[in-house]
Amino acid sequence: MDKFGSIKRTMWCGAARMEDVGREIAVCGWVQKRRDLGSLLFIDLRDRSGILQLAFDDKTDPAVFEKALTVRSEYVLAARGVLRERASKNYEIPTGEVELEVTALQILAKSETPPFEIVENSDVNDVLRLKYRYLDLRRPDMARMLQLRHKVVKCARDYFDEQGFLEIETPILTKSTPEGARDYLVPSRVHPGKFYALPQSPQQYKQLLMVAGVDRYFQIARCFRDEDLRADRQPEFTQIDLEMSFVDEDDVIAVNEGFLKRVFKTVLDVDIETPIPRMPYREAMERFGSDKPDLRFGLELRDVSDIVAGCGFKVFSGPVAEGGSVRAICVPGGAKAFARKQIDALTDFVKTYGAKGLAWMRLSEEGASSSFAKFLTEEETAAILKRCGAKTGDLVLIVGDASDKVVFAALGALRCEVARRMDLIPKGVYKLVWITEFPMFEYSEEEGRYVAVHHPFTAPMDEDVDLIETDPANCRAKAYDIVLNGTELGGGSIRISTPEMQRKMFRALGLSEEDAQERFAHLLTAFKYGAPPHGGLAYGLDRLVMLLGGAESIRDVIAFPKVQNASEPMTNCPDTVEQKQLEELHIAVAAPEGE
Repeated sequence: MDKFGSIKRTMWCGAARMEDVGREIAVCGWVQKRRDLGSLLFIDLRDRSGILQLAFDDKTDPAVFEKALTVRSEYVLAARGVLRERASKNYEIPTGEVELEVTALQILAKSETPPFEIVENSDVNDVLRLKYRYLDLRRPDMARMLQLRHKVVKCARDYFDEQGFLEIETPILTKSTPEGARDYLVPSRVHPGKFYALPQSPQQYKQLLMVAGVDRYFQIARCFRDEDLRADRQPEFTQIDLEMSFVDEDDVIAVNEGFLKRVFKTVLDVDIETPIPRMPYREAMERFGSDKPDLRFGLELRDVSDIVAGCGFKVFSGPVAEGGSVRAICVPGGAKAFARKQIDALTDFVKTYGAKGLAWMRLSEEGASSSFAKFLTEEETAAILKRCGAKTGDLVLIVGDASDKVVFAALGALRCEVARRMDLIPKGVYKLVWITEFPMFEYSEEEGRYVAVHHPFTAPMDEDVDLIETDPANCRAKAYDIVLNGTELGGGSIRISTPEMQRKMFRALGLSEEDAQERFAHLLTAFKYGAPPHGGLAYGLDRLVMLLGGAESIRDVIAFPKVQNASEPMTNCPDTVEQKQLEELHIAVAAPEGE
C-alpha cells in the first residue's frame, strides 16, 4: 500500500476542461471503470465533482503502467500528470474532451467487489442501498442530491441574513407538551423518572425569542416526530425555520416569496413569478378536493348535489339528504383512455379513501354508457353533463358521501391518479400557490373533542375570534401553507401573543386551567411581559430539496435516512443497550407482548 503524501490533489476530477490542456495537475478519487486495450489502458476516476479519464500508453513509465494494471473498481487512487486533449471525445460528460496523461500513480486504498455497481440511477433495492449507504452515496446522482441540499441551505442562510434574521439554535432536549404527533422521549439520569422530549419543532422557543426582542430569527432546525412513515416523512427531519416580530400575514408571505424566488433561481435557474397566487382553503377543497392542490393540470371538481338532491337514485340523493354532497370530475378524452376494466380499477382506488363506490358516464361517438343513467331522468343527466362541461369523448366520474371529507379525499386523489395515468402532468413546470384561511379546529372522533389543525399557538382571523368557543367548526385561522405541484413545502401562521387569547384557545381545545399551566406556564408567563405581534413559517428542507431535485423520496436527499419502520439498516439502530445503562437511568424494560 502506498503512503499518501507524495501526490497532493490540485484539481477536482470534474473540473478539468480544454483550457487546462498542457497543465500538470493531480487528482484523487475512486475507480469507476478500467478499460484494458493491451498497449492502452484507461481508468475513469470519480470524485464527487465528476469523472476524469486517466490514460496510460507506451509513453507511460512501465512501473506506473504495471501498477495501473492491478487497479480494480472502487480502488482509491491519486494520480499526477499532464492534461491533454482526448483523441476520442465523449460529449456526454463535462470532462469528455480531455484526459490525464499519467506520470505518477498511487493506490491509496484497495476495495473488495461492492455489493452493487456504483452507477447513475441504480435499480438496486432500497434495503441493500441503505445497508451500504456509504457506497450508495458515491453514485453521481446521490452526490448531486447532497450538493443540491448544500446549495439550498447556503441560499437560505445568505438570503435570511440579508433580510436581518439572526440564526439562533434552540434546545434539542426539551419539555414534552403533547399536542399532535408522539414525542421521542429521553430519560434523565440526573432526574430519575423524568424525561426530556426531542423537539417536534422549535415553535415555543422561537416565539419566546420574539418576546426576548430578537425580532427576526431563523434556524436550520433538526426536528423529531414518532409517527408512521411515508415517502415524504422521516422520524428525524430538518426545517428551515423562521419567525418575525411586528408583522401580519402579508409581511411573512412577502419575505418568503423573496426566498423562494432566490432559491429557484440559484438552484434551478428558474424564474418564478411573484406575487404567488393565494387561494382560501375552502376554495381549494371545492375546486381540487385538497388543501395541497396540484395546479399543473385541470380536472377540477364540480358540485352536482343540487341537481341530484331529489332524484330517485339513493346513491346520489342519500348523501345529500344526510348533509353530504355529490361531486364530479370530467376527464377530457377519458372515454377512450379508460375501458370498463380501468374504471373498475379507479373504483377500487377511491374506496381506499373511504368512498363507497364510483359512478361514471362515458360519452363515446357510439353513444353514452353509464353506471347510473337509468336511475336518473334525461333532464337530470343532461344537467350533470352541462355542469361538468362534458362533451363527446369525455369521461365523467362521480363520488357521493354523507361526509364531504370523504368526497374531497376520494376525488382529490382521483384527479391526480387520472392525470398520472393519462400523462397530463407537464414536466419541468412549477406551480406555486399559497393556501390561506385554514380552519382553526377539526373534530377528532378518536379524542372526542376539537383539536388544532396547525398547532394551539395559531391566531384566529380577527372576524372569527368570537367563534373560538361558540362555533369552532367555522372558526378560521391566520394560517398559510405554501404548496408546490401538489406538495406542501412549508406552512406557518400569525401567532397568539396575549395570555388571555392563549388561555381561550386552550379552553377550546379542552385543556383545563391546571393542564394549561402545567404544560405551558413558560409561554403564558412570558406573554405577561409584553409580546409583540409575531408570526413565522417553517419549510420542510428535505421535502424542498426532494422537489427541486426531482427525487421520488426524501430518503434520496438525506445522507443517512431511516426506512419504513424507523430503523436504519446500516448501523442496525435502534438496538438494545447494556443493563448497566438502564440501571443508571432507573429504567426497567418490559418484555414485548407475546414473549
